[in-house]
Amino acid sequence: MAKKEKSEYLIQAVSHALDLLEQFHGETDELGVTELSKRLKLHKNNVFRLLATLESRGYIEQNRVTENYRLGLKTLELGQTFIKQMGLLRQSKPVIEDLVKTCNETTYVAVLKDFHIIYLDSVETTMTVRVVPRVGSRLPAYCTAAGKVQIAYMSGEEIDQYLPNRELEKFTANTISDREVLKKQLAEIAEQGYAIDNEELDEGVKCVSAPIRDYTRRIIGAVSISGPSMRFSDERIAKELLPLAIKAAEEISTKLGYQK
Repeated sequence: MAKKEKSEYLIQAVSHALDLLEQFHGETDELGVTELSKRLKLHKNNVFRLLATLESRGYIEQNRVTENYRLGLKTLELGQTFIKQMGLLRQSKPVIEDLVKTCNETTYVAVLKDFHIIYLDSVETTMTVRVVPRVGSRLPAYCTAAGKVQIAYMSGEEIDQYLPNRELEKFTANTISDREVLKKQLAEIAEQGYAIDNEELDEGVKCVSAPIRDYTRRIIGAVSISGPSMRFSDERIAKELLPLAIKAAEEISTKLGYQK
């Protein structure tokens, strides 16, 4: 027996109901029965029955003043559920696992919190010499690639609020402790779309990072690749690691609804 195409199982009434919901997009916030009938090429009575059904379930509501219809709160609830289920950790895990398989260096997903970064998840390299994962740790943002790549896209006022007026604490000889020098580097990071930690937090450890954006285009985290400086030559960073980090961040962003 031949397997039926999924299109043969479509329920016309459900399809019409979804067509109706999809009419409310862009600047269109309210529509009347007549306009919906024209758009859907359905009889007014059929449109009214669809509206009544959707209204009873909270997906459509009627403006009692204009008697037109608009989306109901149930549609918002569904959208929020989708966003929650398509969350950062869920979407990033398979991406960073594949990333480690490709470059065999420890990879992180980190978020910014109170001018510190918090590593939410990591996948380790199989190499004997490796960077110890710091999942859950709070690390200063200004001397980490994941932190700098998120701070860089803040406004000047926000950066000034975040950065202390005093000289920044130095963790290594490479830590940028001067506020103005750091602000200049952050501007460069925002322009190029990635950040590098050149042994700025830990001696002998380098890191590259790219930003993750959500469906609102807001930066909500970063992907980082970290490892011993002996394996992170300038050439490898430029030709292999940075392109991989940027690609991974873009893939996660796309999964979260981001569109360029």
